[in-house]
Amino acid sequence: MLHQPLGRRLGVALALTLSFAAFLAAAPASAQIPRQDPKSCKGQPEITPLEPLQIRTDKGVTSFQVEIADSEMEREYGLMCRRSLAADRGMLFLFARAEPQMFWMRNTLIPLDIIYIGANGRVVSISRNVQALDESGAPSAGPAKFVLELAAGRAAQIGLLPGDRVLHRALPRG
Repeated sequence: MLHQPLGRRLGVALALTLSFAAFLAAAPASAQIPRQDPKSCKGQPEITPLEPLQIRTDKGVTSFQVEIADSEMEREYGLMCRRSLAADRGMLFLFARAEPQMFWMRNTLIPLDIIYIGANGRVVSISRNVQALDESGAPSAGPAKFVLELAAGRAAQIGLLPGDRVLHRALPRG
């Protein structure tokens, strides 16, 4: 007799869970709740002043205004918790030495292009259209000392390819 009410409760709980899952699947993506840890957005570093950055491709030179992430905390947070990124904006991550890099999208709510840049200022590789909240990781194809994050699709729009030059005060000239 004790097992019957427990079984009934489990059945009701399962039905409610399946109903909620069906509701989420039918709801538009904008109505779904993102997998985000609200605590991760507290104590986020202040936005740094914007600095000019240019990318030189076969299509020409494209100018951006970027935030600089050069401390461990700034690199850890990156563009987390942001709801948008203008087409002419981005974030440039500076590292002490060139080595293989891996970026992931924990608590990052917007899709991004992740551009890995070598110590010589040239693009090593590009992870295009990395989806929001994807924690699988986007590795560089070689050692990178700098990483640039742009709104998803911008790398294709400007014709960015490995070997193209990125120009910024922190990168070598030449």
